[in-house]
Amino acid sequence: MNENENTDLLENVEKDSPLKEWLVDYVGEKTQPENNQVTVEMIVETMAEEFPSFLVAVAEENFIRGYFQAMNDVEESEKAMSEAETEDE
Repeated sequence: MNENENTDLLENVEKDSPLKEWLVDYVGEKTQPENNQVTVEMIVETMAEEFPSFLVAVAEENFIRGYFQAMNDVEESEKAMSEAETEDE
């Protein structure tokens, strides 16, 4: 595994809520994992195959939030640099 891979995808999903129980059972029946453990990645792949519009909506929302956070970070950095330059004068 390289540093750019998301290790969260490899985590086994515990059935600690009614929705997770249903989803883990559904994905487990569909994928038939050898160790009977359903991972986050298996759920994502199943959702991508059977409900892609859901994943697209989540991805778009995350992209937009990330974009606005990045823009805010740039503005704050520029502001801090400008203040530091003003103090040095």
